[in-house]
Amino acid sequence: MQHAVGNPLPPHQPGHGPAGTHQVPPGAGPVYQGSVTPPGPPHGAVPPPGPGGPAGPAGPPPPAANFHNGPPPQPAPTPQRAPAPHPPAQPAPPPSRDTTGHVQLPPGGPVAVPSPPQGQAPVDTGATTLAVLLIGPAGAGKTSVAKHWAEHRRVPTAHISLDDVREWVRSGFADPQTGWNDHSEAQYRLARRTCGFAARNFLANGISCILDDAVFPDRPVVGLGGWKRHVGPGLLPVVLLPGLEIVLERNAQRSGNRRLTDEEVARIHGRMAGWYGSGLPIIDNSHYDVPTTARVLDEVLARSIASPPQW
Repeated sequence: MQHAVGNPLPPHQPGHGPAGTHQVPPGAGPVYQGSVTPPGPPHGAVPPPGPGGPAGPAGPPPPAANFHNGPPPQPAPTPQRAPAPHPPAQPAPPPSRDTTGHVQLPPGGPVAVPSPPQGQAPVDTGATTLAVLLIGPAGAGKTSVAKHWAEHRRVPTAHISLDDVREWVRSGFADPQTGWNDHSEAQYRLARRTCGFAARNFLANGISCILDDAVFPDRPVVGLGGWKRHVGPGLLPVVLLPGLEIVLERNAQRSGNRRLTDEEVARIHGRMAGWYGSGLPIIDNSHYDVPTTARVLDEVLARSIASPPQW
């Protein structure tokens, strides 16, 4: 294909182009490509025909025509050297702390009992890293109070709800409302242990935690004892226990599998009354709104830190 205007196309590799191209011997001088116009042949010189037919359009002479004293000198062979031995493989350096995704996290360990304040200064619970367990029957307001308390503290605080973690199981969820059995109890224990691990990891990295669960006083080994094993002796339990009529009213506003029958609510509330006389702090929030209950919770926690309950 011929082009009427423009510069010639760059030359092809030797042995792969059309007739009229020539292989350039070593040391033959510069080879011009692109838009630079190559020098023409000497006056009177006739380019030799191509290997496959008559000569094509006039082009640069073969470089060999520039030599008058025989073939170009060949470069001296380079002496072969023995390959250098490969250095032993070095282990890759650890990622830099400045690299995204490489953040050293302290491992979570059991939460220790908080140190009581020195002297008579009151404890500033809003600036203290704490682990709190909020206990109460369904409808006591545990989740609402825990969320508000966690959101309004001056230090980072996480809210961990046992019901939320238990409902991570979607297919095969063992709903206790259909009957308490081995499957529902196993999922409950697994959720509690997962919450405990999460709380320990948060606390080890400077983030307070408040957990909420309906722990029954007549099952201390399964309930309160389980939380103490999974979180640590520094866990501060507090009971929310409003009157039965308040609990029934709040339960009626629920939906889904978290809404219980009135009979079930009354039965749970009756069992929760066993916390009276247990030594744990109890808040009757029958006539408190959520912010007031959270403020009372801070006061109760300050007393618990100054004099930890025996449980």
